Amino acid sequence: MIDLRRLRVLRVLSEHGTVTAAAAALHLTPSAVSHQLRQLGRDLNVELLKHEGRNVRLTPAARVLLEHASVLHAQWERARADLAVHTHQVSGLVTICAVSSALAAFVAPALPRLASSHPRLEVRVIEEESADCYKLLLCNEADLAVVLPTPHAPPVTDPRFDQQPLFDDPQDLLVARSHPLARREAVGLSEAASEKWIVKSHHNDTYPLLAAACAAAGFTPHVTHQVKEWYAVSAFVAQGLGVCLLPRLVPIPSKHAVVRLPLHGAPVPSRRFVTCTRRGSSGHPALLAALAALRETADSPTHE
Repeated sequence: MIDLRRLRVLRVLSEHGTVTAAAAALHLTPSAVSHQLRQLGRDLNVELLKHEGRNVRLTPAARVLLEHASVLHAQWERARADLAVHTHQVSGLVTICAVSSALAAFVAPALPRLASSHPRLEVRVIEEESADCYKLLLCNEADLAVVLPTPHAPPVTDPRFDQQPLFDDPQDLLVARSHPLARREAVGLSEAASEKWIVKSHHNDTYPLLAAACAAAGFTPHVTHQVKEWYAVSAFVAQGLGVCLLPRLVPIPSKHAVVRLPLHGAPVPSRRFVTCTRRGSSGHPALLAALAALRETADSPTHE
């Protein structure tokens, strides 16, 4: 017999890279993780890990097992979803993780819809960057994620996840009200090639999008300041310290003397929000309800 819980430990180790990191993600001790994997290897009569000093690497047998594990877990998720259909009401706990702008734009407005239509459904929310949202799904710490795929995100063909487009959010050029471009109705991104740029920290979902957009426009941005919050980015722009790309969903504080300029040309830089669930789980009534509420929110006139 194969214990699916031990297979999950192997999947999390593959994602996190070390026993220590996998243990932290699973809320286990490193020794417990090692024990689970040794027992899984004994159950299957194969060696799953090779020790290299203080590190471990997955054996070829472990890689083969991971491919089958994705299929087995997806089938188990489908079984759980099919069984849940036979309950009389949508109930239980759904945990949604999302990046901050998705929480504000989609998740928060969707929660009253869910509470009204499914009063027995409990929702818990976690704010994380996209890379961490994928990890929370794998660890069963979250059931549904709203993420911004980056070049390092799992591809849509990844057998562990079901990823579906939710909303495209164009980006605008934000300049100070005193900037020479501020009187224009729209600009091309290449017109800002010589500007100083203010960006959110490189360690988040938005910087790869900025870098890709500028590369497509034929330049590399000269970054002078890095901050963590959009409020601070806008404040720096208002002081004439540089320009930035600002997602259209992100509000601008009224006291900041800035102008939001739509970008023309092709392609127009845009963020694509994606919903992500563990493959096989999206047919669960609770997840169907949560996904429907998110889509209704994304399709509402306030987001057009």
